[in-house]
Amino acid sequence: MKVLLVNGSPHENGCTGTALKEVAQSLEKESIETKIFWIGNKPIGGCIGCRACEKKKECAFDGDKVNEFLQIAGSYDGFVFGTPVHFASAAGNMSSFMDRVFSADMNGGGSRFLLKPAAAVVSARRAGTTVTWDQLNKYFGICQMPVISSRYWNMVHGSTPEQVMEDREGVQVMHILGKNMAYFLKCKEAGEKAGIKAPEQEQVTFTNFIR
Repeated sequence: MKVLLVNGSPHENGCTGTALKEVAQSLEKESIETKIFWIGNKPIGGCIGCRACEKKKECAFDGDKVNEFLQIAGSYDGFVFGTPVHFASAAGNMSSFMDRVFSADMNGGGSRFLLKPAAAVVSARRAGTTVTWDQLNKYFGICQMPVISSRYWNMVHGSTPEQVMEDREGVQVMHILGKNMAYFLKCKEAGEKAGIKAPEQEQVTFTNFIR
């Protein structure tokens, strides 16, 4: 089993990366393979709603990390998405990345994320963490992804990686998150081996407030 951890910080080895490494170490202790995928620090444009992904099964725009991620995501069993807090929300590049990744998967048939566990990890100097955590969890909820939690909300505090490691409760939260993710994955695997089938998918009913 494999978990893909996404680092949405412009700093590869900053506070968010530090938190994700703690989650990864916890997963690996439970014999879960991990990979950290950094979205980089070059500009990532937002989704323009062109819906070209319905046919292409990935984003119409190349040249950044979005399609690179989409091309490997399907082979993973679980996901952890991490971001720093910028003005009480996810980093701009991470928001654009998430919009395009999840739009491409939903519009392209929803095969990469369906019923795969996901978790959000947030880092901040001080505030804005819970709002950002809620923001990321909404992507999982719309794609039928079981949300994995820890003993507290999945966040760490500090301005530097060293300060993050001094946040003893935050670091413990990352460790427990990894253990809980591993437990869920093993339970899911055991269920599949026992013959428990995934829920039958219904055809999407898509409406708005007019009709």
